[in-house]
Amino acid sequence: MSRGAEEINRRMLRARDAMDGAYAQPLDVPALARIAHVSPAHFARTFRTTFGETPHRYLQRRRVERAMFLLRETDRSVTDICFEVGFGSPGTFSRTFRAVVGHSPREYRKQAVAVDVPTCFTMAWMRPSA
Repeated sequence: MSRGAEEINRRMLRARDAMDGAYAQPLDVPALARIAHVSPAHFARTFRTTFGETPHRYLQRRRVERAMFLLRETDRSVTDICFEVGFGSPGTFSRTFRAVVGHSPREYRKQAVAVDVPTCFTMAWMRPSA
């Protein structure tokens, strides 16, 4: 791998790490591109090439993963969870959740059972496909 490719991978990882840490905050491509020190168009293209999905789709999936955990492990309302993980409306949350998981948040909660295994195994096993 060339030195330039390594550098761009580092920049994309830096932006992805920022998304992982601040998934509930409003993040847009220009802000993420600034973190990666590239233009917004270059960032969107390179992120998709590097990780196989757009920055928006990655951020949505991270939010849904967190919502899945909260639905399994807490008795908080779906609306509270929706806003906590960074969605702006319950409708968008439900539509996105269904697109990623295949069930509505309420259906998922009914079917999901909290399991007593290490979190790393649970995350790998329950991770929605990209």
